[in-house]
Amino acid sequence: MSNFVKGTMLLTGATFLSKFLGMIFVIPFNALVGANGGTLYLLAYTPYNIILSISTVGVPLAVSKFVSKYNSLGDYKTGMRMYRAGISLMLITGFIAFLVLFFVAEPIAKFTIPNDKPAITVEDATMVIRMVSFALIIIPAMSITRGFFQGYQSMGPTAVSQVVEQIVRILFLLGSAFIIIKLLGGNIPTAVGFATFAAFVGGLASGIVLWRYWQKRKPNIEMQIAQQRVSYDIPMKDLFKEIFSYAGPFIIVGIATSLYQIVDQFTFGRAMTAIGQGDLWEELLGSINLYSHKLVIIPVTLATGLSLAILPVLTKSFTDNNRPVLFQQINQALQIVMVLVTPAAIGLSMLSTEAYGSLFGMKNIDFTGSLLGWYAPVGLLFALFTVSSSILQGINQQRFTVISLSAGLLSKILFNILLIHTFGAKGAIFGTAIAVAIAVGLNLWRIRTSIQFPYKQLFKRTLLIFIFTFIMIITIAILKAAFGFFIPYETERWAAIIMLFFGVTLGGGVYLWLGYHSTLLERVLGNRIRILDRIFHR
Repeated sequence: MSNFVKGTMLLTGATFLSKFLGMIFVIPFNALVGANGGTLYLLAYTPYNIILSISTVGVPLAVSKFVSKYNSLGDYKTGMRMYRAGISLMLITGFIAFLVLFFVAEPIAKFTIPNDKPAITVEDATMVIRMVSFALIIIPAMSITRGFFQGYQSMGPTAVSQVVEQIVRILFLLGSAFIIIKLLGGNIPTAVGFATFAAFVGGLASGIVLWRYWQKRKPNIEMQIAQQRVSYDIPMKDLFKEIFSYAGPFIIVGIATSLYQIVDQFTFGRAMTAIGQGDLWEELLGSINLYSHKLVIIPVTLATGLSLAILPVLTKSFTDNNRPVLFQQINQALQIVMVLVTPAAIGLSMLSTEAYGSLFGMKNIDFTGSLLGWYAPVGLLFALFTVSSSILQGINQQRFTVISLSAGLLSKILFNILLIHTFGAKGAIFGTAIAVAIAVGLNLWRIRTSIQFPYKQLFKRTLLIFIFTFIMIITIAILKAAFGFFIPYETERWAAIIMLFFGVTLGGGVYLWLGYHSTLLERVLGNRIRILDRIFHR
């Protein structure tokens, strides 16, 4: 388990840093392009993410599982054959995906923008979608290399390349937007267009990092192939048949959030216009699915890193039919999500106005802060869906993720407009929450029935987590009431920053103290947490 936790923490740390940078950049980006510019950026990235996942057909993560399986059987050559064939496939599908997104950009824009004098035009949306489409040429082939390294349970290449990709992308994004708007006096749509093109630049930088890793690791991999004694010599047709049996459900997991957002993209503007709030739809859609989502996704990065790290070890335990270790790994994966994501999501909900106001300004904070407050708890559902889907893939039940997500997505499609008509902008959040909850419930049920996995320990520790979280909520509520007598944190940005700092510090500190002294954190993570030993003088 130590290697599992080490790999998990490495990849989770890199993913967290990448997502954190992705959150931080929207602060200056929002200052440059405003709320409508943020929505325009979102209108390009949502279809891009979906097309990207379809173009990779789930192969990168499926390769991780495939390579791990055959390496555990002592057949390193088969994994290498699959990797080389996959690279060729990704170059072809990536270029086809680029052509598709480039030429369907205008129809997507027309279907998204209402006809009621929108602040964002069809021409603007078409342009930014076409600019981001160029990234599809390089990203799929780069992603499959990450999957290959993860199959060797080597998380370093993925971790480093993720961070480099994000840093280069953000530098190009902010630099180009600043030059266009501030130095050249250009317009916001042009700046947003170059901001979306940054995905191609970041992918190129990540590809260079992975190539350097490949040059260093290649001799050792070739030595393993030369020394192997077992070779299955599976025909290439059968290799692709097996990889696609793994790959299909990975598409679904990879685009789950984007599918919910594309439903919002195609329904939100018209639904808001129908209830007389058409003048707000651009700002509120960007507030929910870009700016608030960037904050909500921070704790979810734990689940993302965990799901990438857990798949190879789960696959090995399942292939070896080692049920005690398999159950221990599943228990630890789910408990890590609960013990860390639950307080983060609930704490963000409690401090939603302060968090949104501190980072993006106090304009319309009554709307935007409230929307973040409703959206934050959905982050726990996102995390559980990601990890439970990876568990299903590790135990060879990956096809069920198609069923679970389809059930959730169907509910989103059926009820989204009705919920927006009933509850306004937050109805879109309720629709997403219901959809993800359905998918998570079905995934957990399938894990239980397919391998007779016991949830007793998870339930007991989750109850303790909720008790500690409730104490944290009371602490934050008391702190906010006390600070309300001295500083206007509901109306002034400087005051919101102060309130956010003390709320996170005290609320998070109380939860960590309770989790530490009860040994909950130690039991879940499997080791003593040395930094907390120093803080709490144990």
